[in-house]
Amino acid sequence: MSDSGVPTIQMRFLLRTTATVTILIFIISLIAGWIGTLHNPAIGNELLALFEKEIAGQITMDNPANMCMMIFANNLEACILLFLGGATFGILTLIILSLNGIVIGAVTEIISKGHSILFIAAAIIPHGIFEIPAFIIASTLGFCMAQSLIAEWYGVADTAADAQRFARLFLLYVLPLITVAAIVEAFITPAIIQMVA
Repeated sequence: MSDSGVPTIQMRFLLRTTATVTILIFIISLIAGWIGTLHNPAIGNELLALFEKEIAGQITMDNPANMCMMIFANNLEACILLFLGGATFGILTLIILSLNGIVIGAVTEIISKGHSILFIAAAIIPHGIFEIPAFIIASTLGFCMAQSLIAEWYGVADTAADAQRFARLFLLYVLPLITVAAIVEAFITPAIIQMVA
């Protein structure tokens, strides 16, 4: 039992159940983006253009080290927003998580029209196995923060104490995952894509 905030056993249960819901939200958003683009390719093309302008357009392929730093900065910003979005009772977290899922689903559907499944897997999986869990964990912590705020409203939680514990988990899990993801995406993913292209 912790001195303040949610007791440890309850916290573990909260994290597990919230992580399950977070994964479901992400998967549903991913499918929605995929199906929406499948039925209306114009939506996918618009999202792909937005993705290229806002994300890919900021990343130079000339220097992997610079690309690594840019990817890390973009992912860190997104994960911080997912986490701190809990202070909006999870509304901001839900919006960012859902939009990311929709964009990934839509972009994947568009790319699949001109590339093989192997190419798509090579472009997503190497860094995605680190990046997506980081987004899921950051979102889970954001939703847990929202639940703590609601519980404190009813006098049964200490959000300040819980926020410190969530922040430690963020540093322990999210930060290393996005660091590895950025390194893999900058230095390893391009090489794998060239091998299968």
